[in-house]
Amino acid sequence: MALRFEVLGRFNRARAARLTLPHFTCQTPLFMPVGTQGTIKGLTTDQLEEIGCQIILGNTYHLELRPGSQLIDDLGGLHKFMNWKRALLTDSGGFQMVSLLHLADITEEGVTFQSPVDGKPMLLTPEESIHIQNKIGADIIMALDDVVKTTITGPRMEEAMYRTLRWIDRCIAAHKKPDAQNLFGIVQGGVDPVLRDICVRGLVERNLPGYAIGGLAGGEDKDSFWRVVAQCTAGLPEDKPRYVMGVGYPLDIVVCSALGADMYDCVYPTRTARFGTALVPEGVLKLKQNAMATDERPIDPTCPCMVCKNYTRAYLHCLVTKDAMGSQLLSYHNLSFMMRLSRDLHMSILEGRFPEFVRGFLRMQFPKGDVPKWVRNAMVVAGIDISECCAPAKCPRDAMEVAGTDISEICPPTKCS
Repeated sequence: MALRFEVLGRFNRARAARLTLPHFTCQTPLFMPVGTQGTIKGLTTDQLEEIGCQIILGNTYHLELRPGSQLIDDLGGLHKFMNWKRALLTDSGGFQMVSLLHLADITEEGVTFQSPVDGKPMLLTPEESIHIQNKIGADIIMALDDVVKTTITGPRMEEAMYRTLRWIDRCIAAHKKPDAQNLFGIVQGGVDPVLRDICVRGLVERNLPGYAIGGLAGGEDKDSFWRVVAQCTAGLPEDKPRYVMGVGYPLDIVVCSALGADMYDCVYPTRTARFGTALVPEGVLKLKQNAMATDERPIDPTCPCMVCKNYTRAYLHCLVTKDAMGSQLLSYHNLSFMMRLSRDLHMSILEGRFPEFVRGFLRMQFPKGDVPKWVRNAMVVAGIDISECCAPAKCPRDAMEVAGTDISEICPPTKCS
């Protein structure tokens, strides 16, 4: 095992920790920007370090396609190749089973992809995924799992979960650098609590360095989303990092952190930047809108990032509609926002003011008190009172649900629920 995970502070389920990896010592909760092929579009590694990025995520499938793991290995590994001195995590390539399903054929042996570059077939087995990741050299590597859309139920979901457990043993056996790279297993099972429980227990038995919760943020309803996170974090070890894959909305990160998760990744902050949208404490700011054309304020007056210090909304409006520099500046700001959110989560837990932080965050996002029911329900489980942030429930049934009391037998669902 090539990591150390030390919990420094707690509030109920939420925890602030120090995660020591071969290339960097991180503070959790943390967000990891996605650099699919070893780069965050439009940003340099110096800029990423400047805003406080701790771990960058790369993708095994895409890196193997181009430039190739052998070349990366020959040139000293991905850290040296991309000039990044801090930590790296590589995904296994499993997510492409969903995102490139029209190009993939999944069997017990592995998954065969048709390359979107040259059309050639590529067989990615658990062994090959680990072999590639060993060459790339990331601090954290992910086991190949059988990924299906969360909304799928029945035999295919059960098959994927059990295959994921079979494949983890093949990944462990193939891993040649356990003293330098940390292999994380991935909990699958869709929104089925029985399948999730079987997968959690199976992975915990393998005593891995860390664990990820996979198969979420794929179209499931938010109530199912938070319940899966709550179930999995409750069953995973206290002394190991917990990583919720594919989650990048700030609200989701705050909720998942309250439920005991530590790590997150998503393309959302940079992808939404390329569409001219900035992240702000109130939610989002759409800089392509005509109202921005004469607005002399920064994106966010409270943000200390280089973009907010130097550029107006009007200038950025001009750029995002015509120039690539606009998406670069917004990517810088959005990732800076996510790093600041990570630091605020860490420090608020450490300093014993996490409930106050959550309430302040929700007041900014929902000034009218219209906090979604799924968030209210999740906060009950997290042990955080957010009643002062919420408008009065529309009917007694709503209030009882939030309080955790089932009155469905005497008060069936109505139009107001």
